[in-house]
Amino acid sequence: MKKLSLTVAVIFCLFALALADEGMFLVNDIPKKIKGLKLKPKEIYNPDGVDISDAVIIVDGGTGSFVSPRGLILTNHHVAFGAIQRNSTAEHNYLEEGFYARTLEEELPAPGYEAYITLNFKDITEDVLSVVKEDMTPEERAKAIQRRIAEIEKENENKEEGTEGRVVSMFDGMYYYLFTYLKIKDIRLVYAPPSSIGNYGGEIDNWMWPRHTGDFSFLRAYVGPDGKPAEYSEDNVPFKPGKYLAFSSKGIKEGDLVFILGYPGSTMRYRTSCSVDWNQNISYPFRIKLFKSITDMLEEESKKSPEVKIKLSSFIKGLSNAMKNNQGMIDGFKKTKLLQRKLREEEKLMEWVNRNPETKKEYGKVLDEIKALYKEHKKNVKRDMILQYITLIPTVRYATTIQEWSIEKSKPEAERKPEYMDYRIPQLKKNFEIGAQNYYPPADKKLFRLFLDLLMELPQEERPEFINKIAGNSTESEKNIQTFIDSLFENTKITDHEMRMKMLDMTADELNKLNDPFIKFAEELNKELEKIEKKNYYFSGKITQLRPKYYKLLKLWKKEEMYPDANRTLRFTYGYVKGYSPRDAVYYRYITKLKGVIEKHTGEEPFNAPGKLIELYHEKDYGKYIDKRIKDVPVNFLATTDITGGNSGSPVFNGKGEIVGCAFDGNYEAMTSDWQFDDNLTRTIAVDSRYILFILDKFSNAKELLNELTIH
Repeated sequence: MKKLSLTVAVIFCLFALALADEGMFLVNDIPKKIKGLKLKPKEIYNPDGVDISDAVIIVDGGTGSFVSPRGLILTNHHVAFGAIQRNSTAEHNYLEEGFYARTLEEELPAPGYEAYITLNFKDITEDVLSVVKEDMTPEERAKAIQRRIAEIEKENENKEEGTEGRVVSMFDGMYYYLFTYLKIKDIRLVYAPPSSIGNYGGEIDNWMWPRHTGDFSFLRAYVGPDGKPAEYSEDNVPFKPGKYLAFSSKGIKEGDLVFILGYPGSTMRYRTSCSVDWNQNISYPFRIKLFKSITDMLEEESKKSPEVKIKLSSFIKGLSNAMKNNQGMIDGFKKTKLLQRKLREEEKLMEWVNRNPETKKEYGKVLDEIKALYKEHKKNVKRDMILQYITLIPTVRYATTIQEWSIEKSKPEAERKPEYMDYRIPQLKKNFEIGAQNYYPPADKKLFRLFLDLLMELPQEERPEFINKIAGNSTESEKNIQTFIDSLFENTKITDHEMRMKMLDMTADELNKLNDPFIKFAEELNKELEKIEKKNYYFSGKITQLRPKYYKLLKLWKKEEMYPDANRTLRFTYGYVKGYSPRDAVYYRYITKLKGVIEKHTGEEPFNAPGKLIELYHEKDYGKYIDKRIKDVPVNFLATTDITGGNSGSPVFNGKGEIVGCAFDGNYEAMTSDWQFDDNLTRTIAVDSRYILFILDKFSNAKELLNELTIH
């Protein structure tokens, strides 16, 4: 049963945002008066009973919802992408063909997928901060907090019952909360439309409106015969959720209230100009350029064979999405002049602070201290980012992890890095097992060259010592680098999965005796990463003192309440079905229809609509899924709800608590909504429940699945 501590409720009354559409509200703080809502807040979230929120879960990197008494989960096609991809082969390419299991026996394992159901949450701020001492350096403070968090999570893991705890920070270190989850470890693939529906428009249409994507899939949660979470087994049975949701076949119209429950990842609504500057001028541009180089290389490798294309597809998709997101952020920052507005706001704030001696004494230096911290953090930033992102390469990541773990395992658990505490090692090994399915060393070899070249572009004095050793004589540096890479990949044992798993269990002495060149390189790289980690700990220790102080100052000045930024915890947001005007003389309607799918069809990816879907359109075989207002099958719709990454797959509800859609994206013009919410521009893009049902019925003839759903 869910329980909410009184302390949490009291604290968030202090920081709750009232009477506004903007906000990713904690579920214990749902506004009491919302126009169009037919439910009471306790029907959405009730810490002492069953409610709608019980059906909304974390699935992989997104959100899902239970939609049947047998653990059936609705989520996005792009959230289920990894499960579809890992089950695909050149002979059975479920990404291209789609997949449907008509029986439980036909459902496919989804390795790496887990579902988390929120059971309860409570304030543990005092416990976490009890380890902080007055005389600690910022680095010591950050490490102490991180270690205490890891200890609390370990203390709250119950393997027998399948529950685990996660500690999250609210307001960047002002408060800490322990969320307890039921972790379901056996997830299976039930249904996925072909990518020509589920990913229609691909990266071209990603973040864009008008949109025509059937971005939905179905998974199923399984547990052991005793009803408790268990690893995959043929003996497992479908999970019986405490609550499951019903679909609406009536859909939505413009102006209707909708609300969303989900697990948004992160937002930065209250950050200073320093943070905007860091991302606009340093982090985002670097990531865009780097990810473009990586995806270009991977796309070229993908042409080698269908098998290679399948293996690299998840990596490419993830990087492409991040790249477009970051570019949208930069465009949005510049268009809205966010940095300039933040700077002006801070000037006005400090004028107000300096007028009051007491306020000046308490808060007068906080902004200057934040600016000084960022200035220090910018030193050698390009070098640091190259070294941190090199671990995107699977082979490098395997090697650095194996080498570091061989050292850490010799220490008492209390002295290890938190990520190497005993309770986290099974997941580490599981990640190695799952990663083997998509592992393709030839691509890693090319990416490795890319990163070493980036290091060589740095000024001599900024380069890490190991790259100068590798490059040697400047006239022969390019040749020397390639010779090193060829030798490294030719002589390492780390590219063999079985050997990798054995190396993971070795002591440092055993590992050294192998004399593996990649492990030797990893040792040099880890020395550099240790320096960066030390620098990051210092930053974290300082900023988690300064930001809470700054947020308190903002609240004093603006006399406005504040909701906590997104942090992958269960949130509620509401809004209304509504179009928008992206620029002068242009207005986008709130809905798209099947006609638009056909209009975009070119016959080539990513606008290659399936022949059967085209046939259904021309024959006007819409069945009961037609919207009489638009005289067509609705595909996607817009709403003013406040979401971000992590909300993908979130159920979109009408005022009665029925599913009318599945959220899967936001619009490009409001990409900066992680930093600023604009009701005129910020929109959620959702796939209409009627399109989901239409595809299941008319396109896939998925009668068994439809019969399992509750449809009103």
